[in-house]
Amino acid sequence: MSNIQDITATPTPTPQSTKHSVLLFWASWHEPSSEGGHVDTIFRALADNESSGNVQFYRVEAEVVTDLSVKYNVTIVPTFILLDTTGTVIDRIEGADDVSRITQAVTALSQRNNNNTTAPTAASSSPTTTTITNETKEESTLEKQLKTLINSSEVMLFMKGTPTSPKCGFSRQTVELLTNANIVFGYFDILSNEEVRQGLKTFSDWPTYPQLYVRGELIGGLDILKDMMMEDGNLAEQLDVTPMDTTTDVTAEIAKEPTLEERIQALITKSRIMLFMKGVPSAPKCGFSRQIVDIIESYDVPYDTFNILTDEEIRQGLKKYSDWPTYPQLYVDGDLIGGLDIVKEMEEGGDLNDLFKGA
Repeated sequence: MSNIQDITATPTPTPQSTKHSVLLFWASWHEPSSEGGHVDTIFRALADNESSGNVQFYRVEAEVVTDLSVKYNVTIVPTFILLDTTGTVIDRIEGADDVSRITQAVTALSQRNNNNTTAPTAASSSPTTTTITNETKEESTLEKQLKTLINSSEVMLFMKGTPTSPKCGFSRQTVELLTNANIVFGYFDILSNEEVRQGLKTFSDWPTYPQLYVRGELIGGLDILKDMMMEDGNLAEQLDVTPMDTTTDVTAEIAKEPTLEERIQALITKSRIMLFMKGVPSAPKCGFSRQIVDIIESYDVPYDTFNILTDEEIRQGLKKYSDWPTYPQLYVDGDLIGGLDIVKEMEEGGDLNDLFKGA
């Protein structure tokens, strides 16, 4: 029996009080979270994990089951909401960039109020047999977790630290090689989980880090990547992956590279009405961005946009700069107005027209 229930309409079922719950908010237009997408694959792998037996998993179509989206303030897909048996929110994760955090959060949830060791079911059960059985289950659970992590991104790097803050020179050099080749990659900080750190060495039969995987297959470490570069010079071609398109003239920017704050301020004041969104007005990449574009364009006012999916530094930096954790974000005259909910409220109250017209 599947450990996943799909919630696609109201009224919604009440989560089982005897189990914790994990809710994945998804949308049909968002391919990664739709059925068969990589987010959906990760979610199903977590649900199939033997250690998640006391957790019920739900897939919630965010733009259909709007009462739950409003209740949990969901403004981006995918969003993961973790609840304990009382329905209290234990954790929330927006996006699926950090697979390790999602995995660790679900693991921590499954271990809540479940710390007692199960007693032997029969007097004849020997300690040796019980120990071997438990170790086998633990190995099986770890192996599933490792396979999930390895396949969570087409190019997956297991490193010390993060791409923006590497904790060893080999990891830093590997990140630089991938970045310079415009290769998009996922990552896992092996310093954050000792079990994964040691287990992956055995699983891959590779004793050191970093380790790079492409489509689930181990490529190797830094030395292997350097050898590839020496042979051909085109790392993306060697790895058989498509590099990210870029129109940025890096050479022209070397002489004078603005700080992140300067870049954000320049973007915010680029136009009197400035929208930071996912995608572009003609092709929004999320329903919330699409809705706010429709509202703005209904007022026939000039405005400009920035696609935050094209620049991860701006995407994360603007959240801190504005102290606003989600997208889209609308600015007028350099001041933050808010997201879709605020814009809708202003439209309903008749205040949006005055704001746009400068009254």
